[in-house]
Amino acid sequence: MKTFRHLSAALLAGAALLASGVVLAHGGAIAKHGGIAKEADDVGYELVVKADGADLYIEDHDAPVESAKLTGKLTVLAAGAKTEAKLTPAGGNRLTATGVKIASGAKVVASVTSPDGATKAVRFAVP
Repeated sequence: MKTFRHLSAALLAGAALLASGVVLAHGGAIAKHGGIAKEADDVGYELVVKADGADLYIEDHDAPVESAKLTGKLTVLAAGAKTEAKLTPAGGNRLTATGVKIASGAKVVASVTSPDGATKAVRFAVP
């Protein structure tokens, strides 16, 4: 009977932990620049919408990823229209895109290519 009580208590504690939404293995992406944060394959991406474009910040396991050798593009889907803008290195872990308007409600796909040719695509929904 005592073992059953211990097992029940352990199961109840485990269920409470799962229900609370606590994740112990890895934290989610955190917006450090006031943007929209997403995580893909343990790499954090933050999209910061600006008046005439956007900045994309990249971190791998909370360490900034040098943007100098990265390339990419932003694809913006809004009101039935699709526009694209080139992402270029802007110092540190920041890529920037200019000449594109990103309105509230838009869907944005950031495609980033590393020097070895590997491309990652991250999707954002602009509130």
